[in-house]
Amino acid sequence: MKESQRIEFKVSWRDEYLKHLCAFANTQGGSLFIGVADDGSVAGLKESRKLLEDIPNKAINYLGIIVDVHLIEKDGKEYLEIIVLQSSVPIAFKGVYYVKSGSTKQELKGAELHLRYPETDI
Repeated sequence: MKESQRIEFKVSWRDEYLKHLCAFANTQGGSLFIGVADDGSVAGLKESRKLLEDIPNKAINYLGIIVDVHLIEKDGKEYLEIIVLQSSVPIAFKGVYYVKSGSTKQELKGAELHLRYPETDI
């Protein structure tokens, strides 16, 4: 498995990664793996049990979306898969809209935002 438009790897959790969840929701959905290095190898997580509770709460509180968080173990190391479904309405993180383009996260601004979501009053 490698990073793509629908797959992203991070070695540890940072709240700024809510931007990636936002981008997945605004594009085609996807999975964010926490505890996995950029090359796809499992780095493992020490705080995986705490994150199982924290991440879904942060997703609902900051983004207004429900995400599925799964604890996975491989070779004695734990990591998380956060599954985000595509949203039918635009999702913002702290007032900013993000989308995935290839394996990058991009901020939507101005005309592009209105072109992508013409039916809304964003």
